[in-house]
Amino acid sequence: MSQISRRKVLQAGGALTVAFYLPLQAAAAAQQPKRAKAFAPNAWIRITPDDKVQFFLNVVEMGQGVVTSHAMLVAEELNVSPQKLECLFAEADRAYDNPALGYQVTGGSTSVKTAWQPLREAAATAREMLVDAGARTWKVSRDEVYAEDGAIIHRPTGKRFRYGELTASAAQSDPRKVEPKTKDYRVIGKSIDRLDARPKIDGSAVYGVDVKLPGMKIAVVVRSPVFGGKVKSFDATAAKASPGVEAVLEVSSGVAVVAAKYWQASRAAKLLEIVWDEGNYAGDDTAVMVDRYREALKAESGKRVRKEGSIAQGFEGAAKVIEAEYLAPYVAHATMEPMNATASLRDGRLEVWSGAQGAGGPLEFAQRITGLSADKITIHQAWAGGGFGRRSTADFVGEAVELTVAMKAPVKVIWSREEDMQHDFYRPMAVNTLRGAVSADGQIVAWHHRTATQSILLTAAKVVAAPVMPNGMPPGIKSWVGARLGEVISGVVGDSTSVEGANDIPYELPNVAVDYVQIPSNVPVGFWRSVGHSHQAFAVEGFLDELAHAAGKDPYELRRGLLSKHDRHRGVLEKVAKESGWGSALPPGVFRGIAQHFSFGSYAAAVVELSVVDKQIKVHRVVMAIDCGIAINPEIIKAQLESSAVYGLSSALRHEITIKRGRVQQSNFHDFPVVRMHESPKIEGHVIVSTEAPTGVGEPGVPVIAPAVANAVFAATGQRLRSLPMRLT
Repeated sequence: MSQISRRKVLQAGGALTVAFYLPLQAAAAAQQPKRAKAFAPNAWIRITPDDKVQFFLNVVEMGQGVVTSHAMLVAEELNVSPQKLECLFAEADRAYDNPALGYQVTGGSTSVKTAWQPLREAAATAREMLVDAGARTWKVSRDEVYAEDGAIIHRPTGKRFRYGELTASAAQSDPRKVEPKTKDYRVIGKSIDRLDARPKIDGSAVYGVDVKLPGMKIAVVVRSPVFGGKVKSFDATAAKASPGVEAVLEVSSGVAVVAAKYWQASRAAKLLEIVWDEGNYAGDDTAVMVDRYREALKAESGKRVRKEGSIAQGFEGAAKVIEAEYLAPYVAHATMEPMNATASLRDGRLEVWSGAQGAGGPLEFAQRITGLSADKITIHQAWAGGGFGRRSTADFVGEAVELTVAMKAPVKVIWSREEDMQHDFYRPMAVNTLRGAVSADGQIVAWHHRTATQSILLTAAKVVAAPVMPNGMPPGIKSWVGARLGEVISGVVGDSTSVEGANDIPYELPNVAVDYVQIPSNVPVGFWRSVGHSHQAFAVEGFLDELAHAAGKDPYELRRGLLSKHDRHRGVLEKVAKESGWGSALPPGVFRGIAQHFSFGSYAAAVVELSVVDKQIKVHRVVMAIDCGIAINPEIIKAQLESSAVYGLSSALRHEITIKRGRVQQSNFHDFPVVRMHESPKIEGHVIVSTEAPTGVGEPGVPVIAPAVANAVFAATGQRLRSLPMRLT
């Protein structure tokens, strides 16, 4: 990667760009408006002579609100209105790598957390350089000049320059590090309207599926019904004779039908006669797999990932010993916009348009397939219709790249809902066995948790490791390192995504042991919204409720007592208890359940109110609280809590992916149903006021929903529901 000095970065005829001390490349040149000569095409802040104030968004807007939150960070220090900022989606460039994850990707609820300091510093630096330029131009003391509402103002005379009028002068100085504000915010903390609302309403927001290019072909890929299966042979006679079909090609993932229009390709794909080599996993069956997990847990194998005190001593002489098994199934992401990507190879240059969760993965697929260097590949980031972790794996981009190479024309690959559902990278299935001891005086004296699940990192490392490595490293070496890295992390070090939420429980208990048993499987797994926390919180918070009942204690009071040394945990717990009226009378037939959990740097808690009629669970109210540090935009955070509640309820009550004869049984929302608008309960979100640096918001609300529901069902019926999705017997 070429290095550019700070002075050179900030010098150009007619424009001021601040990259804030990051190494730069020229990969994002196509993003820049042609009307203003740019001196450094890849930067965080850009101001043009015609007064365009722009910032580059290095993460992906997929409904979570980062266009607005990042604009607010810039606006706070640049002293402009967020509504006046122009957001440009960053293309593939290592300067935009997510510092928490090591490559250019959106995930782990890190978007605001990782932007909090660098974006504000970059904006503050730009502001102060403009102030310097104004002082030099007027030949006055710098102390007499200040920035306000996109202008540099001379305090004694009221003279002013628009930012755009000073860009050439400001670019002559070296930038200096300027510390951003720590209080007295003008924009941060305000609930401004979302800046992405209008383009989504008026249709100007271009999602991946909306991309159109001259001469573009549409492709549908038929993939093996069994994971890992390969094409043995196929007869494309009928498909080729179908209207609009231009080609039928074998690709890495199956057989592709290329046509002028999507429905032509889709209809023709159904006419293909494919003989599959289904491999060794055609006999996989969910029930058999669950039994295999149980046997692995009984074998006392695995890795101990947490040990405190002596659980043997804790169980000795206990007044009560409680044992339980908690099971979470495979779950699909079910994004509203199915997977898609468009690619065009022309004159030795490749362009890709995609709603993937960042440009790093698509760039890696493009390099590996074409052999082109990174400077000959442009990744255009589109809006994404939901991600939830699925779009962090860019396999769909690889299909588009393969096909544009073969067709020598632009090709868009579109997955149907059925293809998306049956060829996902699923949340892993997990079986948990828990054993707890309660003393005669009602104290929890021992906690032993054993969890059996697949390793996400074993799968993900093969995909994620490559984008982290230098762009110039040979693809073969990247693949080899990725495979070995996954084996080392999951087998030797331990897969944190498998045990997160189990090995870091905050409760003050004297004797704790947590074991992880890794289960090999051919089912592709990946990062699902809140990852391991999504199923581990269900087991931990459900079982803690069981121990509270065995100890004869109120579930809220028990938790509160065990969190005496953890103020922020206790704070969200107390907040939901207060706002829900915990302990107060409820309407006849309505019952409450409570849960709290820490994930992605944030503290969350929920109280669920529900009723059970004819074995049907109806959720009436969800009260949630989150402590995520400084709230950039409180209303967006509340919206994320509402989203987490609906997503969590859908998973808790309805979602499961089952496998029979190696095949996924679910295919669409009729057998993988989501909570609909008319079924949604009243959801109340409460944001704890904090001065801590911001942390995650997109995922922490999900883990607390399922256990709160399960605990409320127990209060209503006396029946413990320990398997997801929850069904009363």
